[in-house]
Amino acid sequence: MKRLVRAVGWLSLLINAAAVAGAPVEIRLWRHETTAEELEASFAAIDRFNRAQPRWHISVETLPQGTYTSSITAAALAGQLPCIFTLDQPVVPNFAWTGHLRPLQGLVSEERLRSLNAGAKGTYRELTYSVGQSDVVLLLFARRSILERYGVRVASAAQPYTAAEFLEILQRIKRANASEFPLDLNSADGGEWISYAFSPWVQSAGGDLIDRKHYQSADGFINGPAARSVALWYQGLFREGLAEQRVVDNQSLMQGRAVFHYSGSWEADRYRAAFKDDLVLMPPPDFGHAPKVGAGSWQWGISSSCPNPQGAAEFLDFLLSPEEIAAFSMARSLIPTTDAGASMTKDYRVGGPLRMLYDMAKNYGVKRPETPGYPKISAAFEKAFLDIKYGKPVEDALDFAADAIEQDIARNHGYGFGG
Repeated sequence: MKRLVRAVGWLSLLINAAAVAGAPVEIRLWRHETTAEELEASFAAIDRFNRAQPRWHISVETLPQGTYTSSITAAALAGQLPCIFTLDQPVVPNFAWTGHLRPLQGLVSEERLRSLNAGAKGTYRELTYSVGQSDVVLLLFARRSILERYGVRVASAAQPYTAAEFLEILQRIKRANASEFPLDLNSADGGEWISYAFSPWVQSAGGDLIDRKHYQSADGFINGPAARSVALWYQGLFREGLAEQRVVDNQSLMQGRAVFHYSGSWEADRYRAAFKDDLVLMPPPDFGHAPKVGAGSWQWGISSSCPNPQGAAEFLDFLLSPEEIAAFSMARSLIPTTDAGASMTKDYRVGGPLRMLYDMAKNYGVKRPETPGYPKISAAFEKAFLDIKYGKPVEDALDFAADAIEQDIARNHGYGFGG
């Protein structure tokens, strides 16, 4: 009988081995829907991985971007997450804190993790939980011929506009064209745009939204001297008619209604096609501690419930190869996240027409606070800056934001930080 049991056991192992050899193990993957070019690039990479090795088969499903974060949150609570899924970098700490993400140390190769720029890694309590192939940065877009008309120099990463200089430029243009708004701040956009766009100004001034050492204190940070000075500068743009409170579209630079458009690098292709050599790409203004730009975009993570984390990690290793990072970047002109990947692209290699964007992402990128409490921080900052835009006293708006953030931290017992 024992020999029979052993024989049956060995037969089962042989059948399983044959099944593995004959049929790759399926690994489910979810990603957010976006442009056709980006989706096609992702599908092509998945196909290359599936054909490159026999052990794993990535099965992809796309979900609408507008409801994506709420969809993966619901799936996490129901224990239905796939092995691999995309996350917007700011939500990564919350998924890590609640136990729905697996740390990537020991799974993804250390060489791959070391090669990534800081903005390409989503971390929580010094562990990496997500990685990204691409990033975006914030820019001032303008036309060289229009700047020359007003006698305005073209700013560079080495010599950005100071905040005072940029304000004087806007005032000068306003005096020449009183009916126009010189600066388009994407004021039609709310939500995460406000934190992504304007918290780097606070960091450029030497401040921040929260104490990043312990992630327990907002008082003295989001309402500190640096934040107050930036908020007053920002409020003055609307009070003086230098920026429009309610922008109806994103065509103001294209139609000549604005001289500068403050937006993300995702606009570069549109403007390059329209303005060609007349287009200039410039860093945001320097508020005293060098220009800062938001870092951290959509990234890949592995769920803690994934039954095949090794296979999922092999796929992430594949995506982080220089060749795959370059291929993804060239499909939609997104900023690569490694030196090696950038060197394999036409636009972002040294001497390429968009190399400045890669250097900005690497040298001036600041990730949004990596705490599970970030959604509350972002919401509080958004409310404060909307109120400030419409004339609320800066000190009152920022003090209210600090109180709201600290109350949320207390309710959630520090979000895993502190005592």
